[in-house]
Amino acid sequence: MNATVSIPLWLFVLLLALAAVACLQWFLLPGVRWYFRRKVRRVLDEIQLRLKIELPQFKLTRRRALIDRLMSDPRVMAAAQQHGIETGKSSAAVKKQVLGYAREIVPAFNAYVYFRVGYWLAKTFARLVYRVRLGYTDDAAIAAINPKSTVVFVMNHRSNMDYILVSFLAAERVALSYAVGEWARIWPLQGLIRAMGAYFVRRNSGDPLYRMVLQRYVQMATEGGVPQAMYPEGGLSVDGRLREPKLGLLDYMLKGFSPDAERDLVFIPVGINYDRVIEDRSLLRKLDETPPSGSLWRTLRITGAYLGRQFVFTLLGRRYRYGYACVNFGRPLSMRGWVRERGVDFRGLTDAQRRDAVGAVGQALMATIGQTIPVLPVPLVARVLAADPQRAWSELELKAAVLALMERAENQGAHVYVPRSDRDYAISVGLRMLTLRHLALDDEGLIRANPAELRVLSYYANSIAHLFDAPRETGPEGPV
Repeated sequence: MNATVSIPLWLFVLLLALAAVACLQWFLLPGVRWYFRRKVRRVLDEIQLRLKIELPQFKLTRRRALIDRLMSDPRVMAAAQQHGIETGKSSAAVKKQVLGYAREIVPAFNAYVYFRVGYWLAKTFARLVYRVRLGYTDDAAIAAINPKSTVVFVMNHRSNMDYILVSFLAAERVALSYAVGEWARIWPLQGLIRAMGAYFVRRNSGDPLYRMVLQRYVQMATEGGVPQAMYPEGGLSVDGRLREPKLGLLDYMLKGFSPDAERDLVFIPVGINYDRVIEDRSLLRKLDETPPSGSLWRTLRITGAYLGRQFVFTLLGRRYRYGYACVNFGRPLSMRGWVRERGVDFRGLTDAQRRDAVGAVGQALMATIGQTIPVLPVPLVARVLAADPQRAWSELELKAAVLALMERAENQGAHVYVPRSDRDYAISVGLRMLTLRHLALDDEGLIRANPAELRVLSYYANSIAHLFDAPRETGPEGPV
């Protein structure tokens, strides 16, 4: 007697689909890989010929090779052995832990993703949201940098838009590798970020083994000439003011620096400012003693409502971009010149001495970044209104006060961005932005700060406060 076996229809369809995928992978995957490799080669040829960007070999090294190099690094292996002794873990368990850290940190740079996909997305989104402007650039000093130097862009951190804005504006000069916080380690964002050449950093990690893996990767990238970008503040400014520097990544870069090496280490200060920061209210909520608990549903609801309003405003022709977003590039700081001028050799210092020496570099960089931050229309008007929130100003009085503040900033060497080279227009634009957001109230021609929004108004005034206020007496914070 013959027995028959019946296969459920859904199982048959599933098996058929799996077989089809396997066939497609077998026949088509080599072709797809060849196609994208050819695309990458074309991009590399173009950026070398048209943009004169020469990518360092370290940046083009396969990710697997970089991970293996980290795993076999003598200092990482010594740290792993010490970790095993202290924790009682087996060598296999510690090795697996190191491998996890290496995979977490090491990027997977893809030239096609960076210069085609990433650049287009960054440019499109930045211009959709802001009037993007490249303000002051010390072209002569930047052009004088030795091409063999390792260049590190150090910048203030106002918004998560900073990554997009600076990458877009610097893409025709350099392919930047960012240090990105853990917030971005979500699918599918982390894959895109790694393909853009960024590496992830755990802030305030107390694990010595993790710190050694991170340290060695940063040092390898620096020694390999990879252009990098970092935020010395270590995070977003929650009140609008410049924060004191955290020195972890800076210490990693400097502790093995040799002034006699082939590569100089050059820091380029970058100042960023906005007429409106997308996350301003979210950041300010962090100052509350008991900040409201955020849920995914609440975030989606607020985002949906915001996008709906913007869609309606667009249909009605009443949608305005978020004012100006401006980036300035200041005078580079050569570490070769710094250590020779001061007779400092970071390699021969004790930990305490090196912390002091690195702290001096961090303070110098933050001072230069502060001087490089663009002075935009909204912060200028906001500072005048926030300084005397009870006063009602006529438009003429307000413009005169803002104009005096603008001249004062210029006399102190600050870079004031004046759209259309028209100061009256610049002040009008700043006032319009504040009244549209109800941060300033216009009562029959008299303008005053909105008492209910004074904290938001002060947030924007604080972005340029360091140019006018006495420096605060606080020391640098600890390492990453």
